Amino acid sequence: MPHDMMADPAARHPLASRKSAGLTGRIAVPGDKSISHRSLMLGATAIGETVITGLLEAQDIIHSAQAMAAFGAHVERHRDGTWHVTGIGTGGYQDPVGPVDFGNSGTGVRLAAGLIATTPVAVTLTGDQSLQKRPMGRIIAPLEQMGARFEATGDGRLPMKVTGAGDAVPISYRLPVASAQVKSAVLLAGLNAPGITEVIEPVATRDHTERMLEAFGASLRVSERDGARRIAIEGHKELTATDIQVPGDPSSAAFAIVAALITDGSDVTVRDVMLNPTRTGLIDTLLEMGADIEIANRRVSGGEEIGDITARTSALKGVTVPAERAASMIDEYPVLSVAAAFASGRTRMEGLNELRVKESDRLAAIAAGLAANGVDHKTGPDWLEVTGGANTIGGGEVVTHMDHRIAMSFLVMGLAAHEPVAVDDASMIATSFPDFAGLMRGLGADIAEQDSWR
Repeated sequence: MPHDMMADPAARHPLASRKSAGLTGRIAVPGDKSISHRSLMLGATAIGETVITGLLEAQDIIHSAQAMAAFGAHVERHRDGTWHVTGIGTGGYQDPVGPVDFGNSGTGVRLAAGLIATTPVAVTLTGDQSLQKRPMGRIIAPLEQMGARFEATGDGRLPMKVTGAGDAVPISYRLPVASAQVKSAVLLAGLNAPGITEVIEPVATRDHTERMLEAFGASLRVSERDGARRIAIEGHKELTATDIQVPGDPSSAAFAIVAALITDGSDVTVRDVMLNPTRTGLIDTLLEMGADIEIANRRVSGGEEIGDITARTSALKGVTVPAERAASMIDEYPVLSVAAAFASGRTRMEGLNELRVKESDRLAAIAAGLAANGVDHKTGPDWLEVTGGANTIGGGEVVTHMDHRIAMSFLVMGLAAHEPVAVDDASMIATSFPDFAGLMRGLGADIAEQDSWR
């Protein structure tokens, strides 16, 4: 397992960005994080060898790869960059030696908890300082109904001992809050429960788990009834290994797209980006704001639609982003807030409850970053209003709270602000986008060590 790919999380790395000339070029962003996690986990559960091309080789994903190996799957990276996973079958997980560390990955630990909840193994799941602050109660509740036992720290946090059910119980579970991670954890637990396990979601969330389960041969049924989406999975059916091509991550593409929209003289194309409709809320919103965005070369790969997205400098205007769109763009609100800072008028974003329990309290971190850079804004328990315009000042240092999306978003702000924008630590960017700074510099972005211009 390639431990050397993982940067030292203890090494602080301040960065800053400043007003740049036009950004131009064609780039490919790292593979989609959601697809990368799921391809490793379902490959580890399937019978046979799964070959994964384009896997995101970032810290979060490496932790998932190491976790699957700890549970007994054979996981190997070949010299050609492909990853080969030989699975151990549904219910075949083994007790790992020692705790399993997921670093900063909330997706990794929550999905893995679902996988092992209905298998008779005992393991302690843990993570870094940031992940240990994030709540796990929303997955504990349904998985305990299925027979798993959890011993969590404090009010449901890591480290957390999980004892999987020897006699799992299928359930019908209605999500109290829209969450693709909770839905996925229950569906993955349903793989090794007898009968039908059903998840009911009043608001549709990302459907990557459903699509990939079907690609691996799971018996899955999706229906609509009484205004809710229902996903039912039949347990005790073996999955069959399949090859996966991981598309570009739209959450990573968002940074280059917004940077192009707000930086004068820009014309940037991001190739091979996933266009799953549960992930395109940001593009829909930017188009409403007047963004010059084109999508070309649409095609389907591995059950997911992909395409090439071109963004050019645009005169953006403020809009209201409804709460029902939040599920399709929850990770993109930090960079949307940056776009809003350069848009004329007021942009209001609603339904942001989920941002309170991300890598940081993202809503508070966004508001603090805007304040540090002189951007007029207001915030509430689950909403944010940004009043933008061409007078975005910059000049502040943003506290990232170990949140990669906060770091990248405010570095994007600095590319168009009057004064440079600094982030106190960019080391955690490696969890999702290891070459972010280098790739942006290749487009013409002026990003450097924080002290290099002083």
